Amino acid sequence: MSGGGDDGDADDVPWEGRAMTAAFAFANACADLARRGPYNKGAALDWVMACLMTEFWDRGFSQTEIRSAFEQALVDMPGYAAGEERRGGG
Repeated sequence: MSGGGDDGDADDVPWEGRAMTAAFAFANACADLARRGPYNKGAALDWVMACLMTEFWDRGFSQTEIRSAFEQALVDMPGYAAGEERRGGG
């Protein structure tokens, strides 16, 4: 069932909210993999980002779209991070 009402289905949540929830869950899974993995955090993140890029490609995003999205995220990062290299200093 989709549409109105308070049944809590995904259609009741704005697209941006669903995107944020997906990004949050993905980042938590990546952080867990980095903590448990045999590599340092940087190497684990490199691997995950390479896998993510190929998954985007496999789902029909163009190289230009993928590159542009990654580059835009990097441009936006300093404003979000407020000059800090890592959240929480850890």
